[in-house]
Amino acid sequence: MGVKGLQYFMDCCCPESCVTVDLREMASQHVARNATTADSTGPTLVVDGMACLCHWYTCKDWLCGGQWREYLDVLKNWVEAFTSAGIRLVFFFDGVVEEQKRQEWVKRRHRVNREISKIFHHIKAHGEQPGRERFCLPSGLASFTRFALTSLGQEVFCSVREADYEIASYARQHGSLGILGQDSDFIIYNSAPYLSVAKLRINSLTTVMYDRQKLCRATGLAVTQLPVLACLLGNDVVSEKQMQHIRSNAMATYRKNNPAPHSGAPQGQMVLAVSQFVSSLWGRQEEETGHIPQSLNLSPPQRELLRKGICSYLLPGQEDPHQGDISAHPSTAAFEKYVSPEILKACREKHVAAEGYMVYNVLCEGVAECSNTLEDEEDAELLPQALVYKPCRQHIYALLLGHDGSTVDTPAMKEWFVYPGNPLREPDLVHPVPVSLPCDHPSLDVLWFGTGPNDSALRLTSFLTIFGCQDFSELYGAIEVSLLAALCLVTYIVLEVQTLSQEDVDAYLSQSVCLSIKSPQELQQIKLPFLSSRAVQLGSLYVRGLSHLLGANCASGCPLPNAALMPWQSFDGRLFHSKYLLAHTGAEKTVLLDGDSSRLSLFLHLREKLIETCKKRGRILQSRPRSSAPEQSHKTTPGPRYRDRHTGWPSGGGGEEWKQRGEMTGGPRHGGGWRERGEMAGGPRHGGGWREGGEMAGGPRHGGGWRERGEMAGGPRHEGGWRERGEMAGGPRHGGGWRERGEERRDQSECENRERLGERGGHRGGGMRGGQSRGRLYSSRGRYQLAPRWSQPPAPGT
Repeated sequence: MGVKGLQYFMDCCCPESCVTVDLREMASQHVARNATTADSTGPTLVVDGMACLCHWYTCKDWLCGGQWREYLDVLKNWVEAFTSAGIRLVFFFDGVVEEQKRQEWVKRRHRVNREISKIFHHIKAHGEQPGRERFCLPSGLASFTRFALTSLGQEVFCSVREADYEIASYARQHGSLGILGQDSDFIIYNSAPYLSVAKLRINSLTTVMYDRQKLCRATGLAVTQLPVLACLLGNDVVSEKQMQHIRSNAMATYRKNNPAPHSGAPQGQMVLAVSQFVSSLWGRQEEETGHIPQSLNLSPPQRELLRKGICSYLLPGQEDPHQGDISAHPSTAAFEKYVSPEILKACREKHVAAEGYMVYNVLCEGVAECSNTLEDEEDAELLPQALVYKPCRQHIYALLLGHDGSTVDTPAMKEWFVYPGNPLREPDLVHPVPVSLPCDHPSLDVLWFGTGPNDSALRLTSFLTIFGCQDFSELYGAIEVSLLAALCLVTYIVLEVQTLSQEDVDAYLSQSVCLSIKSPQELQQIKLPFLSSRAVQLGSLYVRGLSHLLGANCASGCPLPNAALMPWQSFDGRLFHSKYLLAHTGAEKTVLLDGDSSRLSLFLHLREKLIETCKKRGRILQSRPRSSAPEQSHKTTPGPRYRDRHTGWPSGGGGEEWKQRGEMTGGPRHGGGWRERGEMAGGPRHGGGWREGGEMAGGPRHGGGWRERGEMAGGPRHEGGWRERGEMAGGPRHGGGWRERGEERRDQSECENRERLGERGGHRGGGMRGGQSRGRLYSSRGRYQLAPRWSQPPAPGT
């Protein structure tokens, strides 16, 4: 978020602080200044990757799941523009959402959800992608961008604390040329120059530098007083509301002393007013800025919050004597007693080097999170991706934490996943579920470090079993690894989503098979007669699934190369959408496979394997073609929302339809009927009936009623919008993800697009038709609350 109103103040009220610079000239001057030093790295720009995402993703199509090959070309050209000028790049991405910023992260996730609702209303009303004003980054962009940059030979880091802090610290420590980003926090840190990515002209390599010294002259402050200004104006640590009374008093004094107000908007006056207040109060003090004067009208909690906020800007070597070394970060892992020190060390190293995904967040933070995903909250058939992939995550948790195959004493994982209807008041508590391996459960040390003759096969078996696809081990080495991954993912989706049809499977598999023979130019030229809101959701569902494949691969010791799991290897949004429309109009398979006989043969082979595996688990694919008429595809499918389906209440004609369809994550592969499976992964596998299974992994067992538990695995709280810190926080952060933060770091109008994208979880970051807002879904949840003592849903009207 940065500092409230400061970016606007610099851009609109303090033009002298905005200096246009030529990065080539800056680099030449940097080389000249350091000619006699041992600096061999050359001029280095530290890049805030999350802030760049919306500037990097310039592909015309952003709604269908992502134009990943085109995006890879964009990144390559962007990097080459700097390297050809002799400028070295170092990228940082959000790796965690710090708990002190969780509430701000939640507010942004809700805001992005409202925007997503508007996007789907537009699709269903017009059958086309809305304009750029509704731009939303493709799901998982932050997480996969890290791997893309690494594949381009770039140095990439994933943070273990607030990414802004790590960026500023690295830049200061290494004497970097500057920080390229879009967050006014960077002018508060006493570090390298802050350069705007929003104003970057890549062809000329010119941009705007926000001059810290000139800002201080305009406000009458010293550089060491800027952290106080930031906290009183409001930032991610100290909310704007907390210091409202101080700003009001400062503004009243300012207007009294300045009868002719500063020209410009009230935001500009507020920055000047608070600056004068800071200068008058702290200027009289002989003590350090980190000391909070007693004359300041603050309660003890507010005083402590302000102190923490100020100290959060102090970099290594800038410690306040009163506070000690505040740069030290707790090193205790959340679940260190469940794994060896070697595992924790390797886990952290891979995370920091942006080579891992999800694992660090699980083992060291005890949290999994994911930012917003493009999914329609009004859709009555498709479950949110957070629930679709919940069983797979439970297996990943068990693989990481169940050292002997048992998860009896393993604590629940906190999940912050964004999905329609989740208020994010507290995390969902999700319990691990062991995978059923044909051998004894291996230790994590064996999976990660084992060199025995059977260890490689054990890693592959563990990975495939997480998705119920152990039968596919015979395909390893017989087909491309990226196709094996795609087959595994589509099979898992079929097992978990009972409404997935034969046509949907044909669309998924045909586009994966055909992608390898398409150039980025051919993919851009694909014509779509109209857009289907359902196909948009299925595209995002697939890409989110790729991030789960990545997490499972890292947990299993990487039996597959991570490069094979990237979306540009098996998915293109426009290609998938075109195959979806063809499949649902009954196109011949030869047409679906572009008339390529070898591709057709491979497609039929993969489909046969999928159908066989599904049949073994009682899942029979059926043909359910959907009308291709645009006017019909725009209509909202009537029926209950997914949240209503999970309450156990009859919907429409009763609950029998949902019982027969088994439409709960866990599907037929877990056995049992709708009630018997426990409605959510965690049913009979954990013992007990509907109530005992917990309605959601960890239901009543954690106390409280249905509503109190958050209606999702374990109730009070934590989604992490499908985070983004992107996109799983863990990996990405991240969102997502996951910081999936990439959409939130901008001020005023510069920030609007980023706040819609939902990939920067917690650090950066619409009305419905007829005036119905998503808030209605939240406020009405109590109507379907289950009393804690009910063992099964009561009849309507009880």
